[in-house]
Amino acid sequence: MATKISKKAFEWALVFGFICSVFWSFASFDANCEELRDNVLRLHIVANSDMTADQELKIKIRDEILKKSETLFEKSTDLNSALEKTEENLKNYEEIANRVIKEQGFSYSATAKIGKRFFETRVYDDFTLPAGEYDALIVELGKGVGKNWWCVIFPGVCVPTDKDASLKDSVGEKSAKIAENPKPYKIRFKSVEIYEKIKRKFK
Repeated sequence: MATKISKKAFEWALVFGFICSVFWSFASFDANCEELRDNVLRLHIVANSDMTADQELKIKIRDEILKKSETLFEKSTDLNSALEKTEENLKNYEEIANRVIKEQGFSYSATAKIGKRFFETRVYDDFTLPAGEYDALIVELGKGVGKNWWCVIFPGVCVPTDKDASLKDSVGEKSAKIAENPKPYKIRFKSVEIYEKIKRKFK
């Protein structure tokens, strides 16, 4: 009898140990995801509509905004200083967007603001960012109901002239490694996305 109980207890201990291991692994991964969310500034440009002309205009405005951002964050050492710089230049960003809109013969206008925006897990050329809320420079064109374009402007990983920019410039090496080598973490990225969506529903 004692042997049976001991065997059962051992099996339960293995199950408990496995659950703890999975939980610890997820908690550690989620902490790295949180570090990514808390230390990057995303650029989010939302087109007026999904019509081809509106989508093409969105790309033209993107190019001009990225040019504006080429040297803007040179002295920014963290997200807070990058947000301050962005706040100082919000009017300029808005003017850039409206100038391009006018030049291209459209009648609607653009607005630029800084805000929290929920993003699902997004894959870019060289990195993947986990789902969750991020600080973002949000540029809405017209009705703002079309497909959007996004990237990271701090650190300047999507700024054309800032070729040396890396996520390591603002986050820890482990978090940057996860974002830049996402394949081994595919299931964990999905788990974090589900977790973040559940959190959002209960807010």
